[in-house]
Amino acid sequence: MVKKSEIKGPDVSNKKTIDAAKSVLRGTSKRGKFANLLPFLGPAFIASVAYVDPGNFATNIAGGAQFGLTLLWVIVASNLMAVLIQSLSAKLGIASGRNLAEMCRERFPKWFVMFLWILMELVAMATDLAEFLGAAIGFNLLFGIPLWVAGILTGIATFIILGLERKGFRHLEAVITAMVGVVAISYVVETIIVKPVWGEVLFHAFVPQFKGSESILLATGILGATVMPHAIFLHSALTQGRIVVKKPTLLKRLFKFEQIDILIAMGVASLINMAMLVMAATTFHNQGITSVGSLEVAYKTLEPLMGKASSAVFGISLLFSGLSSASVGTMAGQVIMKGFLHREIPVWIRRLVTMVPSMIVVAIGLDPSRTLVISQVLLSFGLPFAIIPLVIFTSQKKIMGVLTNRKITSILAYIVAGIIVVLNVFLLYSTFKG
Repeated sequence: MVKKSEIKGPDVSNKKTIDAAKSVLRGTSKRGKFANLLPFLGPAFIASVAYVDPGNFATNIAGGAQFGLTLLWVIVASNLMAVLIQSLSAKLGIASGRNLAEMCRERFPKWFVMFLWILMELVAMATDLAEFLGAAIGFNLLFGIPLWVAGILTGIATFIILGLERKGFRHLEAVITAMVGVVAISYVVETIIVKPVWGEVLFHAFVPQFKGSESILLATGILGATVMPHAIFLHSALTQGRIVVKKPTLLKRLFKFEQIDILIAMGVASLINMAMLVMAATTFHNQGITSVGSLEVAYKTLEPLMGKASSAVFGISLLFSGLSSASVGTMAGQVIMKGFLHREIPVWIRRLVTMVPSMIVVAIGLDPSRTLVISQVLLSFGLPFAIIPLVIFTSQKKIMGVLTNRKITSILAYIVAGIIVVLNVFLLYSTFKG
C-alpha cells in the first residue's frame, strides 16, 4: 500500500483532480477506465496547440495548393517525431521535478545559459508574433474590422484566457482543450464540404514521394518547423509539479498515463494538420489554383469555390487557433524566463511586451502572412538548442532515475534530433538564399 504522503499535488484549487489521480495511481479507484484517464489529460493538449498554430495553417495550405496530397505523408512523419520529443519533455518534468529551462540553468556554464535565455526569449517573441497575427487575421477576416483593432481584441482575449490560470491548471487546460476542439470540429466540417477521395488520402498519408525540388523544400518547411522550441520547454513545466510522485513504480505508472495524453493530443493535432492539407489540395490544387500566397487569399478564394460556409469555418478555426496558441506562447515565455533566470514578471506585463512587436507590424502595414513566414525562420534556428539538451538530460540516470531513456529511445531521439537539425539548417539556407 502506498502512503498518502508519497503522492503530492501542489495546487489546492485542483484538489478534486489531484485526489482522483492519487486514487488511480494507488490502484484504489473504482471508476471506469475512461474516468480513470481523465485526471491525467491536459498537459499534452496545451503543448499540442503549437502544432495547430497559424504557422501550420500557412505551410499546410501552401503544400496542399501547390502539390496536392503529395506531402501528406510528411505530416504523419512530423507527428511521429513530435510524439517522441514531447514524451521526453513530459518525462523530464515528471522524473526530475525540473523543467528544461531550469535543468539548463543548473547544468550548463553561466555564459551558455545566458546565450540560451536570450535565444529562447527571441524564439518566444517570434512564436507570439506568429500566433498573435494569426488571431488578428481571424478577427479581421470574420468581422471585417481593421487589423489594428483586431490586434487589440486579440490582446484582450488572451489576457482573459491567461487569467484562468489563477483558478488552477484544470480551468486553463479545459479552455485550451475546448479551443483545440473548435479547430478540430471546424476541419471536420471543412473535410465534409470538400469531399476528398479517401483512397487517395490514405495512399499519400503512408507513401513518401516528391514532385521536384520545390516539393522537397516545402516538405522541409512542414517537417522541420513542426516541433516548436517553446512547446518543448512548456511541456516539461506542465508536468513537473502537476502530480508529484516519489516511488519508482508510481513514476512509471504516471508516465504511462502521460504517454496516453500525448498520443491523444498529438493524434488530434496531426489529424487537424492533415485536414488542412487535404482541404487545400481538394479545393485549390484540384481547381488549378497552385499558389495561395496568404491566409487572406485562402479565405477569400474558398467562398466562390466551396460556398460561404467553408470560408466562415476556415476563419473560425484560424481565430481559435490564434487565440489558444497566443495564450500558450505567453505561458511558454514565462517558463523560459523563470527557468533560466529564476525570476518572474507578472503575466500581464509579459503579454504587453510580446504584443508590442505584433502591433508594430500591424501599425506600419507589413504583410502579416509574410511576417508569419519570417518568424518561422527564427523558430527553426532555435530548435536544436531545445532538442539536444532535452535528449542529453533524459539519457542521464542520475537525473531521470527509473525513467531514464532506454538505449533504443536515446538512439531514436538523436536520429530525430539530427534529422530536424539538418532540415532546419537546409530551411534557413534556402530561405536566406531566396
